[in-house]
Amino acid sequence: MSDEQDIRDLYRRLLAAWGSRDAAGIAALIAPHGNMVGFDGSPLDGPAAIAAALGQIFALHPTPPFIGIVREVRMLSPDTAMLRAVAGMVVPGINDINPAVNAIQTLVSARHGGVWMVEMFQNTPAAFHGRPDEVEKLTAELRAAMKAKK
Repeated sequence: MSDEQDIRDLYRRLLAAWGSRDAAGIAALIAPHGNMVGFDGSPLDGPAAIAAALGQIFALHPTPPFIGIVREVRMLSPDTAMLRAVAGMVVPGINDINPAVNAIQTLVSARHGGVWMVEMFQNTPAAFHGRPDEVEKLTAELRAAMKAKK
């Protein structure tokens, strides 16, 4: 696989681990000094802290799976890359995207011993304040991606 494909696969595995509510699986993708910023702005530093926080979230909340659309993979150096994506959450039982939790996601990755790992993952609300047409446009795009995935 190419580096770009490897980075897209890293993002896919991150979303799959979230969908499986697998905190340890997510932490295994994080570089030793990697970080995450959650949807509510909570900073998490290092795989152990990420696993602990996500384990609590998964235990207390029925987190829906993500549908993600990669917008760009940009190589910053031969061993560093940035992936930009949009994502929505599929409401269980309804099988539809919840526009209230649409997000813009950024993943910075670096190669460690030949393996791409997450250095930073940020999940920011795609609220588009005052622009409901942008919310609907993104939601429609995510719905189409969800249907195509089936």
